[in-house]
Amino acid sequence: MARIFITGSVDGLGRAAAEALIAEGYDVVVHARTEERAEAFGSLRSHALGVVTGDLSRAGDTHYVADQVNALGRMDAVIHNAGVYLEPERGSTADGHARTFAINTLAPYLLSVLIQRPERLVYLSSGLHRSGTDVLDDLDWDTRRWDAGQAYADSKLHVTALAAAFARRWGVLTASVDPGWVPTRMGGPSATGDLEQGHVTQAWFATSSEIPRDVSGGYWHHKRQQRPHPSALDTGFQDRLIEALAGITGERPAGS
Repeated sequence: MARIFITGSVDGLGRAAAEALIAEGYDVVVHARTEERAEAFGSLRSHALGVVTGDLSRAGDTHYVADQVNALGRMDAVIHNAGVYLEPERGSTADGHARTFAINTLAPYLLSVLIQRPERLVYLSSGLHRSGTDVLDDLDWDTRRWDAGQAYADSKLHVTALAAAFARRWGVLTASVDPGWVPTRMGGPSATGDLEQGHVTQAWFATSSEIPRDVSGGYWHHKRQQRPHPSALDTGFQDRLIEALAGITGERPAGS
């Protein structure tokens, strides 16, 4: 039975995916930011294959998460679910800028590079990625005027491009998934998307035997492949993004 690691799985879509996959009999490794936060797993903890902890806004913790996953053995799939959206009043400091970039872009990149390579990689994107910019200067918004919405859109363009890049470079089955604007803790109570459908596509892509290899690297919404931002499919942009992230982290994808 497939072994699946899901980041950010204490609540929201990550938890919904974990619960659904465990109910179907899959071995699931869940992730929480801290040991204290992991207490919120409750009874889910006893049904999971393992629990790993680490704050994905910190590079050292992200390395530690990868070490914990690798110690459990090779995963068949990884769902990069963790993400943040910082409103301007909460994200107007340098720490806020760095947190958005670190969790939404750097962590999926680092974990993809550091975790023993699975057969499938799934990245949580957003329809807002279509408003992302392909400018790779000042990725952590250190000098630019802070714009929470733009930073979020840019980060989702990044992971959409990473899904396509790793499909091309590694030959693994990858997807970027738009779950819709759903009423999770991050999405907020005003969200109009279908919460029941929000986790389905990523869980399906991580496990289904019906997905053909020729769709690898695609962008999906509710099990339907859609056309992403043009830059996500631009191999030049993909390669420049990976070079930029490798330069920041000091970690380069194997085979590159």
